[in-house]
Amino acid sequence: MAQDKVPPQAVVFDFGGVLFNWQPTRLIQSVLPHLARDDEQALGLAADVFQSFVPGSDWSEFDRGALTWDQTRDRIAERTGLAAQDVHSLMAAIPPHLAPMADTVAWLHELAESGMPLYFLSNMPRPYAEFLQREHAFLDRFISGVFSCDVSQIKPNADIFHTAADKFGVAPERTVFIDDNVHNIKTARSLGWRAVQFQDAAQCRAELAELGWL
Repeated sequence: MAQDKVPPQAVVFDFGGVLFNWQPTRLIQSVLPHLARDDEQALGLAADVFQSFVPGSDWSEFDRGALTWDQTRDRIAERTGLAAQDVHSLMAAIPPHLAPMADTVAWLHELAESGMPLYFLSNMPRPYAEFLQREHAFLDRFISGVFSCDVSQIKPNADIFHTAADKFGVAPERTVFIDDNVHNIKTARSLGWRAVQFQDAAQCRAELAELGWL
């Protein structure tokens, strides 16, 4: 049997955009309607605030645990010209915005019931990581996980993938990694992980079945 057809020993999930809702333009339109009157304005503001989450950017450093809430708010306000209160309101609205995605959660339960070992690997600032773990009991389905804020590393950089593999005790070539971000998928594949880009639960399940990975 070819190595890539051998059943996986684990599945690793990303959080935002996979297990939890993440639509930054919709978030901005709901929180800052006076600054995002249409989709184009919302897209532009999302790009300004989040900087595409490029490593080293303000939000990426918040994800990595290198900046506090106040430091992140003030940096974004200074860089973009937004009022600090508007940035604070946007940041504060993110936890409830990160609502569980029902189809993925149902799939997670199915995998857990089948005996598949489950882990997570997520870029997440500490306040949001603590909120999600406190509010959502289904996260107990995961054996373990890595949040960027806890290891001072960030996707799509390779080091956090090495950290995750070591912590989980898995072989990347026997592990399915699911993420919505194409840059994270590219890094994972370059390191030998069985990586599939998530669009929705049905697409991801079908693709994994076609590949013979799940």
